[in-house]
Amino acid sequence: MRRFALAVIVVFLAGSCSLVSIDLTPRIRPLEEQTVDGRGNAKILLMDFSGLISDDAGSGSLNLGTATPRVPLLVRVREELEKASADPKVKAVVLKINSPGGTVTASDILFHEIDTFRQRTKIPMVAVMMDVAASGGYYVALAADTIVAHPTSVTGSIGVIMLTLNADGLLQKIGVTTTAIKSGPLKDMGSPLRSLTPEERAIFQSVIDDLHGQFVTKVADRRRIPLETAKKLADGRVYTAQQALADKLVDRIGYIPDALAAARRAAGVQEARIIVYQRPREYRATYYAGSKSEGDFDLSLAQVAKLVVSGPRFLYLWWP
Repeated sequence: MRRFALAVIVVFLAGSCSLVSIDLTPRIRPLEEQTVDGRGNAKILLMDFSGLISDDAGSGSLNLGTATPRVPLLVRVREELEKASADPKVKAVVLKINSPGGTVTASDILFHEIDTFRQRTKIPMVAVMMDVAASGGYYVALAADTIVAHPTSVTGSIGVIMLTLNADGLLQKIGVTTTAIKSGPLKDMGSPLRSLTPEERAIFQSVIDDLHGQFVTKVADRRRIPLETAKKLADGRVYTAQQALADKLVDRIGYIPDALAAARRAAGVQEARIIVYQRPREYRATYYAGSKSEGDFDLSLAQVAKLVVSGPRFLYLWWP
């Protein structure tokens, strides 16, 4: 009977003059909970922050055919925090960070979302650094109550950088000139088609100084160190885990199990299940597996170029 019904539908469609369109684009499904370690009634949520921190909805990889839709990092983090808020069994959150940073605004939004969640729920939060948790990556870590650095982690790079393109020399070589009709002399400041004037450079520097000051203030407040000390540490340099510990930028050195143990102690539980939120078909068998969001790609020249060509961008980013 079912085959007959299918045959009737096929014949009807074949004989119809209408255009039938079938959307085969993969759908984004809601997050599902998966236990990756531990046991017990209490839960510790493990959140993953990997790659470039950005609100960019583009893909970081080459796709042949239909691209698999991916949820931007900021959207995913908000979704995970809302899901955790609705679960009274979630007693602590661990932020696993492996990022050189990203845009100023995306980094600040992540900090705000995590800090607001922490203050509203009173759930303890522990950040654990992997290879790199620098600049915007460290900015996000400041939202946690405790920061654990892997023995080989690199962190710091507290500062701001602006990347822009200057094609003026190339245009002169090929005999191309540009004209900007503008309402004011500074309307096209930062244009890649000409060099910066001293006045424009000074204006951009003032913006960078202000954004840098906001970063330094957060370091001083969250790490409970004098502002002058924070300013000395915030000259852009990176630190090893041992150096960061000596300068009170992190609380301890350890591995992911040490961060999970710190989360259990902070939550006041003897045992807990370590959970992650994943999309169907994502591989998250252990706490070393990462989530799939738009931040999950290596920082490459192509990605930085993508940031640059869209105009001047202010970044909390370590990009040597």
